[in-house]
Parts: sequence; structure tokens; C-alpha cells
Amino acid sequence: MTTLVVAKGLGKHYGRKVAVDGVSFQIEAGRIVGLIGPNGAGKSSTLKALLGLTRHQGELRVLGRDPRRDRAKIMQEVSYIADIASLPSWILVADLLDFVDATHPAFERRKALAFLDRTDISPQHRVKQLSKGMKTQLHLALVMGINARLLILDEPTLGLDIIYRKEFYSQLLNEYFDEERTILLTTHQIEEVEHILTDLMFINAGRLMLDMPVEDIGSHFVQLRVRRDRVGDARQLDPLYETQQLTDSLMIFRDADVGRLQLLGEVRPPKLADLFVACVKGGLNE
Repeated sequence: MTTLVVAKGLGKHYGRKVAVDGVSFQIEAGRIVGLIGPNGAGKSSTLKALLGLTRHQGELRVLGRDPRRDRAKIMQEVSYIADIASLPSWILVADLLDFVDATHPAFERRKALAFLDRTDISPQHRVKQLSKGMKTQLHLALVMGINARLLILDEPTLGLDIIYRKEFYSQLLNEYFDEERTILLTTHQIEEVEHILTDLMFINAGRLMLDMPVEDIGSHFVQLRVRRDRVGDARQLDPLYETQQLTDSLMIFRDADVGRLQLLGEVRPPKLADLFVACVKGGLNE
């Protein structure tokens, strides 16, 4: 398996504020990685470091290169969609395609046009005439036309309605992703992407709390729904997190004795959103 990103002790400070606090991770080819965290957790600072947009501490290699020193070469094989539209409002879609075609060596115009043909976007539209959802579709069309090995998405569906969000991720999965391409994304709507993620990285206050393949979650974490009269017994097994319901309690455990938990209530794998809350509230660290 090819490793596309290697970070060792990656750090980023803004004056006295620590945005990223010495995190280490690897990202392999053919994976869809969710970098999940609350506002101010260090997600965007991490992405900016990967893109060579900011100075950092520690070791960082993207496609085997230093992203600051070799940014021009790296960006020939990396695509990026930001959380806000960054296309010039005055430009025609056709002229934008001409520009990317002339400046990006890995761009295939026919692929972008094939994607745009399935939208309501005309080559004669100006960017300022497009809705937020259509601008996101245009971004995605440009990405579809680039034979990039790594796609980085920073809250790509922020502000979009649910229909556009579902369409975006469906198109991303079915028309872009393959075993040679890797997607790294941040989002606050973890419920909408958990079905496509292969790997999870939870980050909070600049520290990596969890870095694990999604397929391994069920082997390490379990959710217990327990009646109020058995809550005391369950607490003795040291839950990572507990929340009260109307008639019972929900607890999430890490590396617990599932057999003992089954004697206390209903056991199942946690949803990723619930696991994220548990890790943040429970103060889990790798």
C-alpha cells in the first residue's frame, strides 16, 4: 500500500495559541479519511500545512515531498475544495475551463465537461450567477477533470441544502474515488459521510484523539443501553462516556468485556457521531 501523507509531531502555533499540538499520522492510497473535530480544533490548520500554505513544526511529507518547499510539484497531484467559494465571480464557466486547461498539466477538459453536462450549469454562466450549490458542483467538475492522487476537502458542503449535500458525496464516491485516489475531508455533518469513510481521525484542541480504520471501530468501541437500576453496575466497568435518556442511560466503552456488558443491557457498535461526542467529552487521547 502506498503512503501519501506522513506527519510526525506536526505542530502549528499562532503566537501563544496552539492550533496543532504535535500530531502524528499516515494516510494511505485508496482511502477516504474523515478529519473530524469541533470549531477551532486544528482541522483547517492541519489541511493548510498539508497544502503548503503555512509554516509548521515537525515532519511532514505529502507524496514524498516537503509541502512548503515543493508546493508547485505537489499541487500537480493534489486537488483542494475550500469551505468557501474561491472562484472569481466575474469569470465565465467556459473561460474558467480554458484557464485550468492551460495551466494544469493533469487536467482533462472532457471529464469536467461530462460532469457539467449532468448539471444546470452552462458554459456561458458567470460564476456570480451560480447558486452556492452550483458553485460547489463547478468546483467538483474541475476536480473531476484533474487526475489527482489526493483530494482535500475542507467543509465542502457547508451551507448547502440536504439535496446538494447528498448529491455531492454520491458523485464524489461514484465518479471520483478509486483504489489509487485518496480523499481527506473535514465536515460537521459526520452522519452524512460515515457510510463512505474508510478511516477516522478525531481532533480536539489540536490533539489527535483517535486515528483508526472505520472497520476496526466495532472491535474497540461498544455502546450500551442500560436500565436505570443497572447504571451503577455499568459505571463500575469505566465507561468512556455516559448520557442520560428518559428511561435509561447510554454509555460508550473502549476495549471493554462485551460479555459482561451484555448482562447489563443492549449492546451495539456506536454511531460515529456518538463516538465523536464520547471521545471529546471523555477526553480520549491516542
